[in-house]
Amino acid sequence: MNVLIYIKIRAGGIIMSKEKGFFAEFKKFIMRGNVIDLAVGVIIGGAFQAIVSSLVEDIVTPLLGIILGKVDFSNLAVTIGDASIGYGKFITAVINFFIMALVIFAIIKAINDVSDRLHKKTDEEPAPATKICPYCKSEIDIEAVKCPHCTSDVE
Repeated sequence: MNVLIYIKIRAGGIIMSKEKGFFAEFKKFIMRGNVIDLAVGVIIGGAFQAIVSSLVEDIVTPLLGIILGKVDFSNLAVTIGDASIGYGKFITAVINFFIMALVIFAIIKAINDVSDRLHKKTDEEPAPATKICPYCKSEIDIEAVKCPHCTSDVE
C-alpha cells in the first residue's frame, strides 16, 4: 500500500495530511480545471509565439533596419582577461523583447477592438416604440402627441 504523508504549509500553521498515494494526488491535481486551462493556454501560446516571432523577425525587424540603417549591436563586447562579456547580444535581446511586446500588444488590441464591435452590434437594444402617458399612465405610441385613452396632450 502506497501511502504518502506530506506537509501542507498554510497561513494558520503546518498541517499533516495523509493521501492514498502519489498517483491519486496527481490525478486530483491534473483534473482541476485551471490546470487543463493552463495547458491549453501554453499550447496555444507556443503556436502564437511562432506567428509573432515570424512577424517580428521577417517583417518588423527588416523595416526597422531600413529606417534605422542596419543597426546591429550583437558584435559589441567587453573583454576582461580571458572572459568576453557580450553585452551587445543582451541589448539586441532587449530590443527584440520590446518589439515583440509591442507587436503582441497591437495584435491583442486589434482582436479586442474587433470583438467589441461584434458584441456591440448584437447587444444594442432597439429604440423604444412606446411611451407612458404622464396623466393616465397608459402605454401609447412614441410619436403620439395626444393620449388615445385620456385625450391629454403629451410631449
